[in-house]
Amino acid sequence: MSTDTHIVAYVQESEFDTVLTGSEEKVVVVDFTATWCGPCRLISPLMDQLAEEYKGRAKVVKVDVDSNKPIFKRFGLRSIPAVLMFKDGVLAETIVRVSPYEDFSNAVQKLL
Repeated sequence: MSTDTHIVAYVQESEFDTVLTGSEEKVVVVDFTATWCGPCRLISPLMDQLAEEYKGRAKVVKVDVDSNKPIFKRFGLRSIPAVLMFKDGVLAETIVRVSPYEDFSNAVQKLL
């Protein structure tokens, strides 16, 4: 997995299912994003905050939709930012819009 200055790592399609089912954390949060997406940039610091707050309990990753279109289509997504939350590898919650941090943290809290 590539790590850069962000706390949240990007994952590729090839490792996506492994991340969902192979993480020791039960809850996996996936932020579908793209470099050209302005609203996605607003969510990015919230995802970093989420990763920090729930470290060891929830895993937060990003997927670049431009290089991973099949995953995007697989979940029937049509717009970004889209944040999907999985519990034990099963999709449990979808937030498709720029939302306040509380919306994300409350959703994670419910799944823990």
